[in-house]
Amino acid sequence: MSKDYTLSPRIDQVGVNDRIERITKRSLKKETKMKGLLMALNMIDLTTLEGADTENKVKQMCYKAQNLHSDYPDLPTTAAVCVYPNFVKTAAKAVEGSGVKVASVATAFPSGQSSLEIKLLDTKIAVDNGADEVDMVISRGRFHSGDYNFVFDEIATIKEACGNARLKVILETGELGTLDKIRRASDIAIDAGADFIKTSTGKIQPAATLPFTSVMLEAIKDHYYATGKMVGMKPAGGISNAKLALQYLLLVKETLGDKWLTNEWFRFGASSLANDVVMQIAKQRTGEYQSKDYFSID
Repeated sequence: MSKDYTLSPRIDQVGVNDRIERITKRSLKKETKMKGLLMALNMIDLTTLEGADTENKVKQMCYKAQNLHSDYPDLPTTAAVCVYPNFVKTAAKAVEGSGVKVASVATAFPSGQSSLEIKLLDTKIAVDNGADEVDMVISRGRFHSGDYNFVFDEIATIKEACGNARLKVILETGELGTLDKIRRASDIAIDAGADFIKTSTGKIQPAATLPFTSVMLEAIKDHYYATGKMVGMKPAGGISNAKLALQYLLLVKETLGDKWLTNEWFRFGASSLANDVVMQIAKQRTGEYQSKDYFSID
């Protein structure tokens, strides 16, 4: 790595906040809202990352990813399911032939506090068991120590170990502290080969926010203008309602354009968002809200 990441662009926090305020005040026409809801549904990485996860829970989640509501068989699937490496094989079998991808967290998720040897083994287990995508965490301690070469090299090494699997690099924005540091970490991850940059593990608060995401999208845009290469974005953690999801889509559209409005380049990391999106779709179609009792608990 030869780039001096201390020279990453400084962020105008007031400007970011003003922009987000404009986004959140936007209203959508019914047809546009329905299109956005269906788009959001197909961008969700349905996720279970708990110590109490079981094979049956993973299978149930995989079924839900493909069958979001019995009354609406025309709904799209979610983009992916996201599990720990030891459940990848179970998930891959459960979604086989559906088009739903299998993502796996790796690299000593969520802390990232382990050796590179262990992180590579973690990644290898996920990929060998059939993961289409790997969600890794950066070493935040080394980042805060200013050891940007280490962070860059670790990401690049994990990227190589992924083979054909796409790599999502989790910055854990809630632990980075400032928008300037989020921009710097975004630049490092993108330059090191990330296919996606991702806000959070969902284990730390604050997790995804619109301002954090705005800064990361700007890093993606600058990289695209400089190289012509697209990088994906995944906000994760705390996005639990459809209204907020639509605001994220507006932010993506205004920053990066329509090319990024597919699940190839944009994802939501969520465990409960799908239910609210389906409820809103039902409301748009029938004029009435369905009881939450009609939806499985994530």
